[in-house]
Amino acid sequence: MTSYTDKGSKPSDGRFISFHHITFWVSNAKQAASYYISRFGFEPLGYQGLETGSRRIVSHAVRLNKIIFILQAQYEPQETEFVKEVAFHGDFVKDVAFEVENLDFIVEYARKQGAVIVKDIWEESDKNGIVRMAVLKTYGDNTHTLIDKSKYRGSFLPGYQTQDSDPIQKFLPKVEINFIDHVVGNQPDNEMETAASWYEKCLQFHRFWSVDDKQIFTEYSALRSIVMANWEETVKMPINEPAPGKKKSQIQEYVEYYGGAGVQHIALNTEDIITAVENLRARGVDFLSIPSSYYTIIRDRLQHSKVKVS
Repeated sequence: MTSYTDKGSKPSDGRFISFHHITFWVSNAKQAASYYISRFGFEPLGYQGLETGSRRIVSHAVRLNKIIFILQAQYEPQETEFVKEVAFHGDFVKDVAFEVENLDFIVEYARKQGAVIVKDIWEESDKNGIVRMAVLKTYGDNTHTLIDKSKYRGSFLPGYQTQDSDPIQKFLPKVEINFIDHVVGNQPDNEMETAASWYEKCLQFHRFWSVDDKQIFTEYSALRSIVMANWEETVKMPINEPAPGKKKSQIQEYVEYYGGAGVQHIALNTEDIITAVENLRARGVDFLSIPSSYYTIIRDRLQHSKVKVS
């Protein structure tokens, strides 16, 4: 394991504040939103659709504390990029959005470094003010939306109709999950370094932490990982790739089933993981089962560790 203490030079301008939201492209947005509401305890946040003037895409935004997911689906079956990508990948994370300061500087810097600008800077507004945004292409079919809300007082984004609380919440245990800790992107073999370097070169992120296949492995599976972070380290983007083993690694399986590079998982912060897991299970969320041999191995390792567990 390597931890990087030298973050390099601080960017001269532009700042990544935090994750703003995650956008999923799905086949049924209302149903997907309902899943996160009933199972994970999210609350309806906003809606865009026919009633708000969006005639092609329907969007349901849900929120749990500082975590915001947008579930989007296409109304009609025309063979668009949206339909093709959902048909190819299945329901998937399309966009990871960041809130930023000095959007103009960040976009222009990324452009000069060779970043693909999917959608250049535009503005959206309502009675609460103005939001400025731009979209950059990253690995695979994924994008990053950059959002400047410095002149906006609203709770989310312009164009979204507020939604009532879901009545199911009063019958289910509360889930205390706080914010997005990190978002992991899996890459095909030998593409991790290229993806990590893109964040260095185009977004001025730095290497926060890395491991290789000598450190994360089992008898059958191994991986390599580089964690990229912004200067303040409030945004972390681990980049993984498979490593050789007796069988396919979980990263290689992901790449094959998903169809290339993409977001493998979203890590969510909680201050009480025991209660959070208990309440999520009570709401019907499935967790991986842990074989008893895992705990035997842990006990053996802890005998030689400075960490003492009561």
